[in-house]
Amino acid sequence: MAEPTDIKRPKAVKFTIDGRAYVTSDDKQTASELLRLAGLDPSGYDLAELREGQAKPKRFEDDDTVHIKDGARFISIRQRAEVA
Repeated sequence: MAEPTDIKRPKAVKFTIDGRAYVTSDDKQTASELLRLAGLDPSGYDLAELREGQAKPKRFEDDDTVHIKDGARFISIRQRAEVA
């Protein structure tokens, strides 16, 4: 009889980007990976995190590693808009 193995499964982390819910087991991803997950092109958008008690969101560079906490709220920020 085989001995039971003690396999640790990654914990699911729930978060939102622009109000849309996502779940991941990888709690460390780059800002550009998270933008792509949300269907956005990192060359046109930045990622920022909304934090309790802070007036301004924390903005991330594309190659910054983002430590995702359960319940985190992220937004996309358009880098520039064409003016007509």
